[in-house]
Amino acid sequence: MPDSIPLTIRSGGLDDVAAVLALMDQATEWLVSIGREDQWGSEPHSTNPKRIAQIEGFASGGGLWIAERDAAVVGALSVGEALPYVPPAEEPELYVQLLISSRSVSGRGAGAVLLAHARELAVAQGVALIRLDCFAGGQGALVRYYEKQGFTRGDTFSVEQPGREWPGQLLTLRW
Repeated sequence: MPDSIPLTIRSGGLDDVAAVLALMDQATEWLVSIGREDQWGSEPHSTNPKRIAQIEGFASGGGLWIAERDAAVVGALSVGEALPYVPPAEEPELYVQLLISSRSVSGRGAGAVLLAHARELAVAQGVALIRLDCFAGGQGALVRYYEKQGFTRGDTFSVEQPGREWPGQLLTLRW
């Protein structure tokens, strides 16, 4: 089990949008370097107007949480409404719209800490279901990560992308 790193989690806002986009750009560079550009493409998120608007929406919606270590942003979590391509839940839920961590803390538990924070938020809201979706390609590596975090596979789906379809996996966590 990787050593957990001490993190501070705070509410995020519009001032954090650039830092979240930088984390996404960093992740995209890494994904491209391992041959997984089918997950997020190869272009920086920080120059994509749709992605910028999405992260600004997460920030202004009140569901953005920022993980810091030594005052540096090393992760982000956004919770809120299910994304448009996902079927609605049949019960109250907390939906994880975004989970990302810096490559500098990869494998050291930052994602698990942010997911634990999501569970705390759900419990505080009296909700017993967390859902999220992720990329189902790449031999299922990301799906397996979420299963290790206690999530169970739900429906698969695909999202139409220019020239291809993006394979997705819905996952749930109940208690």
